[in-house]
Amino acid sequence: MARHILRFVILLLALLPLPALAASKADVEAQFQAWIQKDLWPEARKAGISEKTFQAAFAGVTLNWDLPDLVPPGFPKPTEQKQTQAEFSSPAPYFNEARLQKLAATGKSLASQYGPALRRIEKTYGVPGPILLAIWGRETGFGIAKLPNSAIQVLATKAFMSTRKDMFRAELVAALRILEHGDVTPDQFRGSWAGALGQPQFMPTNYLKYAVDFDGDGHRNIWTSVPDTLASIANYMVQKGWQRGRGWGYEVTIPQNVSCAQEGPDLAKPISQWASLGIKRVSGKSFPPDELRASGMMLVPAGRDGPEFIVTPNFYAIKEYNNSDLYGLYIGNLADRIASGGGAFEEKWGDVGKMLRSDVAGMQKTLERKGYDVGGTDGLPGYKTRRSIGQWQEKNGMKPTCYPEASILGILK
Repeated sequence: MARHILRFVILLLALLPLPALAASKADVEAQFQAWIQKDLWPEARKAGISEKTFQAAFAGVTLNWDLPDLVPPGFPKPTEQKQTQAEFSSPAPYFNEARLQKLAATGKSLASQYGPALRRIEKTYGVPGPILLAIWGRETGFGIAKLPNSAIQVLATKAFMSTRKDMFRAELVAALRILEHGDVTPDQFRGSWAGALGQPQFMPTNYLKYAVDFDGDGHRNIWTSVPDTLASIANYMVQKGWQRGRGWGYEVTIPQNVSCAQEGPDLAKPISQWASLGIKRVSGKSFPPDELRASGMMLVPAGRDGPEFIVTPNFYAIKEYNNSDLYGLYIGNLADRIASGGGAFEEKWGDVGKMLRSDVAGMQKTLERKGYDVGGTDGLPGYKTRRSIGQWQEKNGMKPTCYPEASILGILK
């Protein structure tokens, strides 16, 4: 009986399908080529892409296996990285003084070289030349940075097998529309490892919305035309809310009796009201009369342990380029250096940013449970988290510092 049962089990196992073998790179490449022709091409055709443009774009294109965040079909899923365990960085290293001085020196030289174009761009769009130069310098070193990747290859790879396939598929179709229009040829269509294009580092959808032909040659060229590059950045900034005639903001001193838990674009008030609280510019100069009547916002990116600012809505237009307070401050500071020879912020960055992101995320979750709007539990202290910490500290009889610190961990429960 036992032998009969054993033979029966062996027979059943023989009839079961063999487990699928792990895919090889060659298998995935074959799937990729089939995906291009059978899946992507019908969508591209509906978007107005000609077969000639499509085939030229993908001639010789293979997958780029060196890109990050890839999930190849048939391969084991990558082990999830517990990024929330990492420390977030202190702001200080972000503002590398040697790098800022070098960019400022080059920016001043280019401000003279491209003076006529910059003046014409500012007259057209209202964005000052130093702001445009600062963004250009930060993004690609004024166009010097190499763009080693085929934009089509990067976008197609990510659209086929990245963790954000839908987003990159939309960007890939937008890239094909750029090629269809004829602004650039496939061999010139270069970008970053993330698919950002040309000297201003526009994603293809942003190129379609904001790139302009400012040199009048009939093509929007953000790869080799400086006027097109700078005017495209200016157009982007205007469309994102840049206000003509205003700067980005001011480094200030905030008196100790004024709460730091008042920052954020949603708590704007006339700069005259901030000044009436005793907030003063570190330069010793008064706020310009026109600015006193306009709105401003408190910004304390390191809480009470670093430089403090009153910023204008233009600061948040800059942040539309890269959603980071530090990026916005970097561009503002670099622009000031290019415009008037300014230097580093007066106040030094404190010894902050050494807590684990998991601990900060825990703080955020606790504050959320207590009814505070922390803006998400990602372990990074944005203005809503900083403000909530300050409000919680005030409510519990503590001097508000408006920044996550280890001493709070044992108290905030």
